[in-house]
Amino acid sequence: MKRVFLKSIAAAVLLTCGLAQAQQPVEIVVDYSIPQLFKEVHEKIAQDFMAKFPQYKVTFRAPSPGYEEATQQSLRQAVTNQLADVSYQGLNRQRIFADRGIAVDMTPFIKAEKDWSQMGYDQALLSLGQVNGKQVGIGFALSTPIVYFNADLIRKAGGNIDQFPATWDGIFELGRKAKASGSGTHGFHFDWDITGNWMWQALVFSNGGTMLSVDEKKVAFDGAPGKTAIQTLAKMVNEGTMRDVSTATSRQDFVSGNLAIWSHSTSNLGSVMKEVGNRFEVRTARFPIQAGVGRLPAGGNVAMIFAKDPVKQKAAWEYIKFATGPLGATSMVKATGYFPANLIPANDPTMLKPFYEKNPNYLTAVKQLPVLTGWYAFPGENGLKITDVIKDRLQTVVSKAAQPEAALVDMSKAVQALLPR
Repeated sequence: MKRVFLKSIAAAVLLTCGLAQAQQPVEIVVDYSIPQLFKEVHEKIAQDFMAKFPQYKVTFRAPSPGYEEATQQSLRQAVTNQLADVSYQGLNRQRIFADRGIAVDMTPFIKAEKDWSQMGYDQALLSLGQVNGKQVGIGFALSTPIVYFNADLIRKAGGNIDQFPATWDGIFELGRKAKASGSGTHGFHFDWDITGNWMWQALVFSNGGTMLSVDEKKVAFDGAPGKTAIQTLAKMVNEGTMRDVSTATSRQDFVSGNLAIWSHSTSNLGSVMKEVGNRFEVRTARFPIQAGVGRLPAGGNVAMIFAKDPVKQKAAWEYIKFATGPLGATSMVKATGYFPANLIPANDPTMLKPFYEKNPNYLTAVKQLPVLTGWYAFPGENGLKITDVIKDRLQTVVSKAAQPEAALVDMSKAVQALLPR
């Protein structure tokens, strides 16, 4: 009898341990970058997700400061087998993970969703996460380059805030007037050094240009659109009152009320509006483009699956669906200036519809969706190095160390030498 009793206890203990083990939530390890924009957003989404799906546990890695750093960190983790299950990467950095077989193709997961067509994902925006026919990313936070302006300073300079200039020359003229109208007021700044040469691509694409030829073997930004782009950058300094200062300085100038016109990403809109408060009126305007041919690169980041274990992949997919779906998208938009790849919240009166109606500044980027194109990623092992080469040459134009035409020639030769042969 005693032996039977002990066996029963042992069996009960084993059963209890087995149930406890079975009830342990599946951990989803997540990494992201730019914590000053995304920390609160990611933490809220994770909390909401775990409250709805207690079978999962979301754990965050220490965030990287920017997209380049996030890419380099993940590439190192791939070597040491320490990749996150879900990774948020810049749109222009998906290619390197697809080429190296790190990114998981989410097409099978999408096909397995019975109601995918009803889940609100815009096909054009989904295409931003496709590389070589594979859906390696789902858009989380998307952006376009826009123009911010201090409506109070523009009024003081005699400008019409309801008819903001649609050309760079018109903007430069207004910047000069704004600078002349107040002591200590700066007229204009263009954040040309945003990560991944994004604003340089915006200048080239907005004039109908491309980075490389169709076969990706030859530099294409040295043609007419690229020449216009580099000349525009030079005119920003020579005619638009732009100084050779950092993004951090230009941002601080704008939120302090000392900069009239600031061209940057929509990504900072939420934080800028909070910092400015009621001290002055902030407005946004569309980025100047050449009618008929101009395009703008989509910025921001996508959610990618790096997990190799099937159980972890399924968990990662569930998390990505939630983070990029209506609820996650609503949280993200309200906290930032980005827009989502999911269209349901914008038309839902319980989600983002009232928000957009009360905050028209956020609609500027959405109105630019018809001219959206991809944030270009250079091919080959030198993709990151090419980004640095372009940035260095652009700096010589902004600092007036080189003439724009000479800088473009130098940039083109340097990039051509780094392309795969």
